[in-house]
Amino acid sequence: TASNTELASLMVGRAVELTVQKQPPRLGEGGLEVRDLRVLTHHGAIVVDAVSFDVRPGEVLAIAGVQGNGQTELVEAIVGLAGRVEGSISLDGTELVGRSVRGILDAGVGFVPEDRNEDGLVGEFSVAENLILDRSSDRAFVRWGTIMRKTLDRFARDRIAEYDIRTQGPQAPAATLSGGNQQKVVIARELDRELRLLVAAQPTRGVDVGSIEFIHKRIIETRDSGVPVIVVSTELDEVTALADRIAVMYRGAIVGVVPGDTPRDILGLMMAGASDPEVAA
Repeated sequence: TASNTELASLMVGRAVELTVQKQPPRLGEGGLEVRDLRVLTHHGAIVVDAVSFDVRPGEVLAIAGVQGNGQTELVEAIVGLAGRVEGSISLDGTELVGRSVRGILDAGVGFVPEDRNEDGLVGEFSVAENLILDRSSDRAFVRWGTIMRKTLDRFARDRIAEYDIRTQGPQAPAATLSGGNQQKVVIARELDRELRLLVAAQPTRGVDVGSIEFIHKRIIETRDSGVPVIVVSTELDEVTALADRIAVMYRGAIVGVVPGDTPRDILGLMMAGASDPEVAA
């Protein structure tokens, strides 16, 4: 029988690297500090419960867990989308809690949402327009309320080439692209600016094998450039491939933070609610 690597290579038509090649992290100073974070629903139910963790520049912290254990709400709190938030989220000493989404993005936070069609792209907009969705006030592209079409077209063609986005051109509607190429548009938009934090939620959900390989490489390149990276994924393959450390969430709390090479059976126990000391015993 063919191995996963052989099957992937047959699907893509070339050799595919399923394991992510990465050097040990080179940690910098500062980064993200989350302290006693609580997120409540409009009805007062606690969905993120007193969570604290750090992410240093130059490392990937993966947040693992079964879907529905507070990961989505944690990400929403970091990027300013959650409703009721208590506690502190500090990026290089700047408090993010209470800021608008615009203010948080402008502080250097890149955000790859878990549902690209709902939150990441506007399907009827062109590829080029989607590449500057969160830069509509950038004078490089928009002046006096008018998009600088030639500048945008040149910028988009460069990104299409750099990120290997398979499209008929910058003016093609984003909805006409495959899932993998749509996700590359989102990745290109978020990585192509000065970042102080990258938050990538389910970055390869519904994406073809070749695009998974490409996206994983870009995430590691971002980490190696000295940016703190949070990856939220329900796929253990993805978690163990990318993570330098893994925070496991269960019922809104972090039950433990463990090294990236922690065996899967231990991660599975933690995802079912066992704490780190219980697993060790």
